[in-house]
Amino acid sequence: MEAKATLKYARISPRKVKIVLDLIRGKDAGTAMAILKNTNKSASEYLVKLLGSAIANAVNNFDMDETALYVSECYVCPGPTLKRIMPRAKGSADRILKRTSHVTIVVKEKN
Repeated sequence: MEAKATLKYARISPRKVKIVLDLIRGKDAGTAMAILKNTNKSASEYLVKLLGSAIANAVNNFDMDETALYVSECYVCPGPTLKRIMPRAKGSADRILKRTSHVTIVVKEKN
């Protein structure tokens, strides 16, 4: 049995999220939450809420034991990219890519 939570269209680059996800993959849910709360990265803010949601889904929807949960899967996929321009010298322009992410966290119960 597994429970999952998904965050779509987060305004952060998938590359930045992947760094933090690698820290919590395979860890107990409580340990993963502690790691996220003490990690000084902008992606941690999104992932604390997402992991909390996955844990709540497991407890409320599937009657799993909260102390026996661990992060079995966590991955990020790129979402749509917002294209913006920045004016440059001599009337030219540079393109700015504002990337978005779709993040998924799956928790399972230890046997």
